[in-house]
Amino acid sequence: MELLTILISSLLGVVAPVGVVIDQTAENAIRSQFSTAEQLQVRVDNAPSYQLLQGKVERVLIAGRSLQLKQQDFRIAVLELETDQIEFEPSSIRQKLLKLKQPLQAGVRLVVTDQDINKLLQSPDFLKRVQKFNKRNSSALQFAQASNFANPKVEFLANNRFIFQVELQSDEEVIPLLFKINSGLSIVGGRQFQLVDPQVSLDGQEFPAEFLNLIISNINQQLDLRNLEGDGLQMRILKWKMKPGKLEMAAFLRVEPSSKLLETRR
Repeated sequence: MELLTILISSLLGVVAPVGVVIDQTAENAIRSQFSTAEQLQVRVDNAPSYQLLQGKVERVLIAGRSLQLKQQDFRIAVLELETDQIEFEPSSIRQKLLKLKQPLQAGVRLVVTDQDINKLLQSPDFLKRVQKFNKRNSSALQFAQASNFANPKVEFLANNRFIFQVELQSDEEVIPLLFKINSGLSIVGGRQFQLVDPQVSLDGQEFPAEFLNLIISNINQQLDLRNLEGDGLQMRILKWKMKPGKLEMAAFLRVEPSSKLLETRR
C-alpha cells in the first residue's frame, strides 16, 4: 500500500512544482522519491502544451531500474508505469497539491527480488507495524497473536511457489518456534490471490488438515484486492510470475479522486 501511495504521489508531483511540465521537471519530481536510482527516465506527453492550463496531461511514462525508496528500506529492481490522461483542477497547481477531476488510471510493471523484500521484512519499523496489525486483528492463528515476530524471510521458487518463514517468540517459550509456509500463489480473476497446495508447519510439525483449512481461508480473505476498494483504489493483476529469486508483476490501477491514498497531498 505504501509503495502505491509513493507512486501516486510522484505522478501528481509531476505537474505540481511548476506551471509548465517538461520531462526534466517531471523526472526530478519522480527522482525525489528515491534515495538512489541506477536508471530513471520520465516522459510527459502534453501536446498541445496549453492543455496544462486547462488541467490536462495526456500521458506520463516512467521507466527505472534499481530504485531505492527514501521512506522504506526497499529497492525496486524494475519499474515501468504508464498513465492514461490525467485531469485535475487547474487552480490546484498554485497550491502544489493537485486535485483530480477524474479517476487516475495507470498500468504498472514491477520486478522485485526476494533479497530486497527480506531487507524490508526484517527492518525494525516493518516488524513493529506487523506486530501492531497482528494484535489488532482476529485470526485463526491465535498462537501467533501472543507472539513476537523475528527474522521473517521469503524465498521465491519456480512455478509461482514460495517459502515464507518467521520465528515466533512467546513469553512462555525460551526458544522461538519456527513457523513455515511452502506454497504456490495464484491469481483468480485478477483480484484474488490464493494459496495453492500449501504446506504449513510449526517447529517442524505439520498442521492438521482442519486447522490448516482455517488458516488458509483467513489468509485468502486478507489477499483479496477488493479489500482496497473502500480506500478508493481498484487494482487488477494482469501478470504474475514468480521464479527463483525474482517476482514480476503487471497490474492496472484506478484511483478515485476521493481516494484516501491522496489525502497526504491535500
